[in-house]
Amino acid sequence: MGLLAASGGFTRYRIVGEVNKQALREAPDRLKKYAFVDIDNTADERSFGWTSFEDYLDTEWRGSPPEKGHYLAFALRLDTRRISPAVFKKHLRLAIDHEKEQMKDEGKVFVSKDRKKEIAERVKLSLMSRALPIPAVFEIVWNTIDQVIWLCTTNGKIQELFEDNFTATFEMHLEPQTPAYLAERIVGVEKGLAIEHLEPSQFGG
Repeated sequence: MGLLAASGGFTRYRIVGEVNKQALREAPDRLKKYAFVDIDNTADERSFGWTSFEDYLDTEWRGSPPEKGHYLAFALRLDTRRISPAVFKKHLRLAIDHEKEQMKDEGKVFVSKDRKKEIAERVKLSLMSRALPIPAVFEIVWNTIDQVIWLCTTNGKIQELFEDNFTATFEMHLEPQTPAYLAERIVGVEKGLAIEHLEPSQFGG
């Protein structure tokens, strides 16, 4: 885990536009409204939502509140079920072979494309219900004075998921603080545009 580990990658954000102060006051309740929902006893492929910074199993913040002085600390949890393509192929073959055996008794020899699709969906659902979801947790720290947010990952898909869920929860939009964006803020828009055309230097080995 990023902030609780010796090292890690981070993405820094700032709030775009006006800060929704009411949303800040309601932060604990809003986090609970969009909290992670467990899918262990379902066949769902994916689930995501907020959880406690200290304990990713605590989606009610019973152990510790998200408020830490003028900071909010919480985490984004993403559980994903995965089925090995080889496992799916094996069980699909078995299911289709079983279907063909049953069809022989009815005097049929051909499994239609639509029927194969139905069988594939049934096999996938069966395997999903037996597979355990794999949890992943990404910590978040929000400085509510400077309005700077740190997300403990640089993964593009997780960044997008976080940004969308943050906007849905707090009704505010985020802007990643990339090096180019920060440089533009320091030197101005006109000079900042020139930075976009710079190329990295090549150092001889």
